[in-house]
Amino acid sequence: MTPSRKQHLGTALVAALALGVAAPAVAETGFVDDLQTYDKSLWRKSDGWANGWTKNDTGWVSRNIFIAEGRMAVSLTDEGASGRTFASGEYQSRRFFGYGRFEARLKAVAAPGIVTGFFTYTGPTFDGAPHDEIDFEFLGKSPRKVQLNYYTNGIGGRETMIDLGFDASADFHTYAFEWRPDSIRWFVDGRLVHEETGERGPLPSHPGKIFLHLWAGKGLDGWLGRVSYPGHPLVAEFDCVAFRPLEDTGPGCAP
Repeated sequence: MTPSRKQHLGTALVAALALGVAAPAVAETGFVDDLQTYDKSLWRKSDGWANGWTKNDTGWVSRNIFIAEGRMAVSLTDEGASGRTFASGEYQSRRFFGYGRFEARLKAVAAPGIVTGFFTYTGPTFDGAPHDEIDFEFLGKSPRKVQLNYYTNGIGGRETMIDLGFDASADFHTYAFEWRPDSIRWFVDGRLVHEETGERGPLPSHPGKIFLHLWAGKGLDGWLGRVSYPGHPLVAEFDCVAFRPLEDTGPGCAP
């Protein structure tokens, strides 16, 4: 994401960590979650706070995440939450994950000013870690494209727009990135679409949490377009999330 995501953590989480709550352990094994139920051992729903970065005009509420009929829906509404205009949901892993292959099967939202996100993140709030991040960001103003990016120690600016050849809001597709010490490779339905090898800046090296979310921008018209709420909830859907360590040949999300 273009701005620093280290500003994205809520005051409640910051306070908890300040009181000495240990950061989650780094996962050593993979998983495939087909999102049939809310697995509280693997995930938590962000709730009751808003990101410190005020250009995200969204408060996180757990009630805006629904799991039913074999998929998870994340709903953005204009009800407002935590002092922001919009309310939406964010799903985040309890554990941190290192090098390996990260996958999500999802259907994004098509609407100006709205972002559907699948990414890994760690930062100073998590036990003083540097800000490292790897992104898939679906800008609702351009549903036939996806923005890829990575941050290392708080430095980003490596955005790359990929033409998908389809509308990401029309159906489910599988998006994956393979993170290695010497490269990051992004895939769409099993097809390699982009690779970074550190030529544009050092690659991330610190384990991160997995995030899935939906949010509305404020004052980001040049990047996202101006938000125009259509009068009904905007819904992103996910039906699989998976991780497997390097050299693990186990299953993932179906393409």
